[in-house]
Amino acid sequence: MHELAPALKPYFNEETTEDILVIEGTHAASHAARLARVQAISAYPITPQTSIVELLSEMCATGDLDAQFIKVESEHSALACLVGAASAGARCFTATSSQGLLLMHEIIHWVAAARLPIVMVNVNRALAPPWSIWADQTDSLAQRDTGWIQFYGESNQEILDTILMAYRLAEQVMLPVMVNMDAFFLSHTAEPVALPKQELVDRFLPPYQPEFRLDVNHPRAFGGLAKPDVYMEFRYHMQQAMEEALQLWPVIAEEYKYHLGRWHGTAIESYRCEDAETILVTAGTITGTTRLVVDQYRENGVPLGLVKIRMFRPFPVEALRQALAQAQRVGVIDRNLSFGQGGIFYSELKSALYNGDHRPLLNGYVAGLGGRDVTPDVLAEIVEHLIHSETGQDLVWIGVKA
Repeated sequence: MHELAPALKPYFNEETTEDILVIEGTHAASHAARLARVQAISAYPITPQTSIVELLSEMCATGDLDAQFIKVESEHSALACLVGAASAGARCFTATSSQGLLLMHEIIHWVAAARLPIVMVNVNRALAPPWSIWADQTDSLAQRDTGWIQFYGESNQEILDTILMAYRLAEQVMLPVMVNMDAFFLSHTAEPVALPKQELVDRFLPPYQPEFRLDVNHPRAFGGLAKPDVYMEFRYHMQQAMEEALQLWPVIAEEYKYHLGRWHGTAIESYRCEDAETILVTAGTITGTTRLVVDQYRENGVPLGLVKIRMFRPFPVEALRQALAQAQRVGVIDRNLSFGQGGIFYSELKSALYNGDHRPLLNGYVAGLGGRDVTPDVLAEIVEHLIHSETGQDLVWIGVKA
């Protein structure tokens, strides 16, 4: 058995893993879909997502995965195929990235409103033009109002575990889930990943049994015309399902820890925040580097903390208010941009704190667009700017050369 990296040692348990593989983030997603026993996979290749469905196609061809692999001509068709499969009661999986995700946009709305619990992995990649294949979270955040639950992962292990938990959540609240990973920082970086035993996954994630599905013996209508006297209630129930998901996620995370021995926190994760006067807020792979910078500042006597956002939709308002309740200054680091507004995580957090009891000085930092490295020096620049800020700033560009 391979030696585990230090960060994985607390999660390892001989009884809950079958092997430790050093694999890329894309293949961690592939193995998660296999362990979830998905029944229908439909996808179209796009860099840097392609490796996910390539490995899944091999698993289907060799019989390692008993699933229908559907080859299509576009990402729009890939998700449309799964609308049919999920409506018939199949557990479904797909993956995409960037322009492919945007091409799905019409069907993304349909899947959520049809209450189909599809799980999709999106490899966060910058949008064109100009063409880029590197990390940027604007692609998935542009889908934030579609009704999909969204998660952002920090490590390959977290991606695998989140996908398995995502199926439990999706099939309980009947909403689709998008699990996001940063291009190349995760998708093409190999890390040790502990694979759980299939029988333990089966105990945690039983077969999907939908209450309603397409069945020739019990005909029903799906997605028909809704008049004004009933349409609003469909959206009301979707919002209720989102609120339920926020309450269910900690329960599912505890059950995953019980059955499979790993814990990644709940909707957010706080690090050294107990006495922190200054807190950085991150999502995705910037988090790991930020954790190191927090430790460096702590060694020099600066009370710095970190809050990682794992779940973006539904947005964990109360958890964030509690985590930041003692902070004097908060800086949100966004690898994304809403033009005319600023960083998207910053905007959401600012809105969440408005009706709270505590409003710290709040700065929004945009950094790392198009895969540019966010190094410890870059993060130190952000920390120094934040510590010496006298008023909050909505948009601070970090590392722009112009």
